[in-house]
Amino acid sequence: MLRLHDVHRRFGAIEALRSINLTLNSGEVLALLGDNGAGKSTLIKIIAGAMAPSSGTIQFAGAAVTRFDPRYARSLGIETIYQDLALAENLDASANIFLGREQHRRMFGLLPVLARSSMRRAAIAALESLDIHLPDITQPVGGMSGGQRQAVAIARSVYWKARLVIMDEPTAAVGVSEHEAILKLIERLAETGVAVILITHTMADVWRVATRMMVLTRGAVALEGEPGMHDEQTVVAAMLFGRGGAK
Repeated sequence: MLRLHDVHRRFGAIEALRSINLTLNSGEVLALLGDNGAGKSTLIKIIAGAMAPSSGTIQFAGAAVTRFDPRYARSLGIETIYQDLALAENLDASANIFLGREQHRRMFGLLPVLARSSMRRAAIAALESLDIHLPDITQPVGGMSGGQRQAVAIARSVYWKARLVIMDEPTAAVGVSEHEAILKLIERLAETGVAVILITHTMADVWRVATRMMVLTRGAVALEGEPGMHDEQTVVAAMLFGRGGAK
């Protein structure tokens, strides 16, 4: 689904990313780990189309990516769920799922108006496909819990036929029960064939849902492989000291 080869990103004399090679298949969950300043955000911005690499090649679904624009990335099927979720808190779940891509109908065959009923039905179907049941679909998302808001953001990605979902710290600032619910949603995404990149600082989540992990340190890959190949101590050492896990 996604392939990066020898990707670099420079900001003047600063090399934010150095020779990044990454392959991600459909249905995989890749945990992306690293301390602050490791290069995670820069890498995600490149994949999401918000930034172009300085050098290297990127392929998505077998085709070379040469245009870097968030709208274009979304048209390919790359959806990013940032930590702030980018939800309009005064709107309900269905309005947020269709935000910026609203459906319309013609009143009296002439006047374009929002097709609220059809959007609501589609939103409910998207939520139910992930086994998400909100107590009130018409409630503004600003009044929802953190887990429910995260569920709306994930359902939005599913409705728009995402093939790759990037999730930035999805379990941050939620309760224990909602934490588990979000991890189950990630597993359901993968079961439907969606590739997931999970940015997290919660080590337990890596061994719980990830099929592979990648650790970045100072812009370079310090460690990668299946979670079962490494223990938490090795991962933390790689985050702190880089490849080899030692000073």
